[in-house]
Amino acid sequence: MDTQRTDQQEHLPSRRGLLSLAAATGTLAALGGLPAFTASAEPQRPTASAVPADDDTTALWWRAPADDGSMIEQGLPIGNGRLGALVGNDPGRERLFITDATTWTGGLNDTLDDDGQFPYARENFGSFTLLAKLTVDIPDHDISAVSDYRRALDLRQGLVSASYVRSGVTYRRQIFASLPDDVLVVHFTQSGGGRYTGTISLDGTHGETTTGSPAGRYASFGAAFPNGLRYGAAVTAHAGGGTVAVNGPRITFRNCTSLTVVISGGTNYAPDAARNYRDPGLDPQKLARTKVLRAAGHPASTLLHTHVADHRALFERMDLSLGTSTAQQRAMDTWERVRARATDTDPDPELEAAYLQYGRYLMIAGSRGSLPLNLQGLWLDGNDPDWMGDYHTDVNLQMNYWMADRAALSDCFDALTDYCLAQLPSWTELTREHFNDPRNRYRNSTGRIAGWTVAISTNIHGGMGWWWHPAGNAWLCNSLFEHYEFTQSRSHLARIHPMLRGACEFWEARLLTTTVEDPETGAAKEVLIADSDWSPEHGPLDAKGITYAQELVWTLFDNYRTACSVLGRDSAYAQTVESLRQRLYLPRVSPKTGWLEEWMSPDNLGETTHRHLSPLVQLFPGDRIRPDGSTPEELVEGATALLAARGMESFGWANAWRSLCWARLKNADKAYQLVVNNLRPSTGGSNGTAPNLFDIYEVERGRGIFQIDANFGTPAAMIEMLVHSRPGHLELLPALPAAWAASGRVTGVGVRGGFVVDLRWQDGRPTRVTVRSVGGRTTTVSYGDSSREVTLAPGRSITLHDLGR
Repeated sequence: MDTQRTDQQEHLPSRRGLLSLAAATGTLAALGGLPAFTASAEPQRPTASAVPADDDTTALWWRAPADDGSMIEQGLPIGNGRLGALVGNDPGRERLFITDATTWTGGLNDTLDDDGQFPYARENFGSFTLLAKLTVDIPDHDISAVSDYRRALDLRQGLVSASYVRSGVTYRRQIFASLPDDVLVVHFTQSGGGRYTGTISLDGTHGETTTGSPAGRYASFGAAFPNGLRYGAAVTAHAGGGTVAVNGPRITFRNCTSLTVVISGGTNYAPDAARNYRDPGLDPQKLARTKVLRAAGHPASTLLHTHVADHRALFERMDLSLGTSTAQQRAMDTWERVRARATDTDPDPELEAAYLQYGRYLMIAGSRGSLPLNLQGLWLDGNDPDWMGDYHTDVNLQMNYWMADRAALSDCFDALTDYCLAQLPSWTELTREHFNDPRNRYRNSTGRIAGWTVAISTNIHGGMGWWWHPAGNAWLCNSLFEHYEFTQSRSHLARIHPMLRGACEFWEARLLTTTVEDPETGAAKEVLIADSDWSPEHGPLDAKGITYAQELVWTLFDNYRTACSVLGRDSAYAQTVESLRQRLYLPRVSPKTGWLEEWMSPDNLGETTHRHLSPLVQLFPGDRIRPDGSTPEELVEGATALLAARGMESFGWANAWRSLCWARLKNADKAYQLVVNNLRPSTGGSNGTAPNLFDIYEVERGRGIFQIDANFGTPAAMIEMLVHSRPGHLELLPALPAAWAASGRVTGVGVRGGFVVDLRWQDGRPTRVTVRSVGGRTTTVSYGDSSREVTLAPGRSITLHDLGR
């Protein structure tokens, strides 16, 4: 085998240039830092433009602005991880629907209902809500009076733009959310002698009063929810030529050749249970004023270049090509391409690659510290999101982060870790006080309680909502542990170790002993099973030994043992946990259905085509069930049969999960078809992709909602089709579909075990593979029947040229 070893980590030229740029601006040092709404030092500025050359493959565009009444389907998302907005781009009435990830009503919600479950409503559990709305009215720029309209979302730059012609003058605007300056910026320019005249309004969405300060050059508001959370926002503007003035609650501008609008805002939320998740010394309204005035002291170009350098430092870690689209496809706008893809049998590989990169863009925009992505991500069009925009712990929260490590965005995963650790004291207290309530159908029959668990729904105030979810603690811990597998970060493992131990303690107190027949000997055998639960989200409510719980706890115990070994701690308790794991009942294949059993019963007790794949958690995201000969063939066949029975048509997130499972089974056709299914245009609220590429979930006929998990789960599936990994093993192109087989490349793919892979392929075979260690030592790289064991020191790389021959 022809190989090439390098003494230092290998980078593509674009990556090398990016590192130089980031080092010059100080952005690499800031990666992973929290964009909390707090005072911060002046960011370092780039000394040259950070704006890259045009790249059509990472630019999405549309021929019309968003309808103000359909912002969730048409508005373009921007965000800095904490502060975000949906942007409308109407020429005469620019609208931003602004959110802060911490703008939540509700509270601890620690009084149980009569059934022993937590209340689940806006008035007690609470809801994610809008922070503000910004409107820039330009009365003489009505859409009917302009021509050549175009708006775009540049994924590489993190930039929304719009342009149009009016009376021979070309008008342009750029909108972005800057993490270094912690502001939103709307910059208006023109060429040809045009002028801007109009008003700027910043309005709260909960009845707040906005006031202006002519001397201070800003308008702002501040208020507090009944839960004591304080919030506020501010806006300022400056212009080239003309005049800008504060008049009452509004800012007016007249005859301006250019205009820059700067907005900021936030809350006094603090991720600290000991302080009731509040910073009482923080005045959000005052801080928002400070931030906008400081940012407005710089030219818009400086703010833009600072933002773009920061954004590119993450975005350009991965480069992707799945093939070349046709000139006809490229000539269509994004929504036209989505609709054409649904009816055309020819693939549109650049659109599909852009969809993956759009998921990465949303991750950078929505998860850079602060709080993790909830059901809505960082984006709202009102204050009444379905399910309150909460954190669903029975797949949706986990799915939001399946992509991050795989897609070279490990920094973005930290928000989930930080959230779980901040909530842990409250989750532990609520578990010990309320889980064994006699009214709780899921209480421990043993009468013992220890550690912690969660409900299906959680908020940001330590509170829980809809129904206890005993196995949720195991799934959250397994997700956090998998991040360690990708990064090999011992500091991360040390942070989450107490979480893992607490979850193990919960299950040590919960597991029951029962007797089953040993399938090999026929003799009676004592095993440990989970107490009463349901298989989310269907079937009997009081089944014992459900596959979902058994598999998640099996992995939890194994992960805890590994964590203790790596960290050199808790060896005695690790042995106790390992002895429990050895006694756990593991699911079997039903002799009646031929499917993997879901309820420790040969009967199918639920909905055959249900959206959840709860019993298949060891096919994905786990990997105890795998088609490589290491798993009994009967078990693989039973899992495959159950997956097939679930069907190929469901909600977006459910299709994404199905695609990931088919990719694990190396069925490229089915995995790809589910990606294509999710790309179908959503019309009339149907399941599918909205004009702005948000995934729409049809909750009832004719009514759809935005739920963000499929926007991350589908890209995760696409990556899994190209590269599959588990610690010690890396497989190339395991489920490469014919649509992408001719030629392609991907760089920066994260690999479990502590590696990163760059891959090129031609005619369905890898032609060049570079493996870099980010902490891993040894892994086996395989393609088909060919494999090679690779041993690397951290920071080193190796290139394999002929693995596919």
